[in-house]
Amino acid sequence: MSQLIYKQQEELADLIKVYSIDDGSRQTAIPGLFFSRFSNAIGPSHGVHNTSLCIVAQGKKEIWLAQERYEYSPTDYLITSVNLPITGQVMEASSDIPYLGLKLEFSHEQILEVLRNSDLASVSKEKTERAMYVNSINSSMLDAVIRLVRLLDSPEDIPVIAPLFIKEILYRVLQGKHGGMLKQAAVQGSSTYRIRDVIEYIINHYDDSFRSEKLANLANMSVPSFYRYFKEVTGMSPIQFQKQLRLQEARRLLLSESTDAADVSFRVGYESPSQFSREYSRMFGFPPIEDIKRFRVKT
Repeated sequence: MSQLIYKQQEELADLIKVYSIDDGSRQTAIPGLFFSRFSNAIGPSHGVHNTSLCIVAQGKKEIWLAQERYEYSPTDYLITSVNLPITGQVMEASSDIPYLGLKLEFSHEQILEVLRNSDLASVSKEKTERAMYVNSINSSMLDAVIRLVRLLDSPEDIPVIAPLFIKEILYRVLQGKHGGMLKQAAVQGSSTYRIRDVIEYIINHYDDSFRSEKLANLANMSVPSFYRYFKEVTGMSPIQFQKQLRLQEARRLLLSESTDAADVSFRVGYESPSQFSREYSRMFGFPPIEDIKRFRVKT
């Protein structure tokens, strides 16, 4: 890490500390900008990772997308171009040196606006890449991120200036090694764009049964092509994708409503409580009731 980037990371960490006194994740006054602080290595946590940029100012984190592991630290940034079910874990954190990170969520419309107003070349509509990657951070991107975060000190400037800084950040990402992946998710008609539509359908109908032909029709693809592109983008099959969404929602329901595990299994789309229990144990390490008891003891 260069001396300049090291100093920028120190400044970013100091700024996050000001607005993250307690452990946890919180939204800031800037739309789409979230801060995280943790004094202990925690996890794993499960959820849907939105289209976003993630930066670690202090500590280390890992993300699992299906069977693929993405580790990032202050020398890196992580980009997600479509909504994906993931497992995340803070790897390095202590009370003296807490984990400090930020997430900036953005829309595909914001990406398109940057593309329209720049000379960034378009990419082949048939090129597909995994919708998540880690890349080395540079001082230009950090500078834009720091200027965005500094706006929290002058909230009256946020509505006008924050969108400009976010455009600059997106421009830096699009210039990067894997910028084409981000473009593909926003360019109408590309294979990744069509898979993105199916992803949104599955997220909104995770508790329904669906036929392969229906999903392929939504993507305007043949069934074999659809399956191939879906796995290239997400790292998993549509059924595996849906299963993760179902189990994540089941865990949320069990934690928030203290309801019966069998009832939850039906609510999230399972026809067999025993199958639900097996798949839940496979994902979270313990059967539903035992998992919830352990989770509550930890918190």
